[in-house]
Amino acid sequence: MSKSKIITKRIILPDYPHHIVQRGHNRQVIFAENEDFKNYLENLHELKAKYKIKIFAYCLMTNHIHLLLQPGKRTENIGRFMKVLSARATRYFNVLEGRSGTLWESKYKPSVVQSEEYLLACLRYIELNPVRAGIKEHPEEYLWSSYIPRMGGDRKEWLDIDPMFLSLG
Repeated sequence: MSKSKIITKRIILPDYPHHIVQRGHNRQVIFAENEDFKNYLENLHELKAKYKIKIFAYCLMTNHIHLLLQPGKRTENIGRFMKVLSARATRYFNVLEGRSGTLWESKYKPSVVQSEEYLLACLRYIELNPVRAGIKEHPEEYLWSSYIPRMGGDRKEWLDIDPMFLSLG
């Protein structure tokens, strides 16, 4: 008797933000040192331009990541972007640790953000992740999320601001 494989199609809509989550394999630590976080953010910045992806928010936790991305008209760019970003992180980690094999639990999981209310809730969810996890008391204490640059400190020129955010004042 053969086992059938369940194929889950990712739904990516043009010009809509998507909340992306990706976890380390077996919940292993991916980001242990500041250099690990910095390397991932450098790749995020570089690949954003190459694949014409908007990045509204991010949070790098020790064993998983959250991204709030928008693909523009070319929906396939999120898949390409995540494939290269994931592969670079895997190569970096494998060289650093002298190992081989997968870094990620599975492929990334996208959720379409279809309303302004959900966009704000998703942004809060992403940037408050370290507080909910009990790592920090306040989001401004966590260096590896988009909270500090969004609030005006250590501004990342590559972090996109949705016009709806600007209308909030």
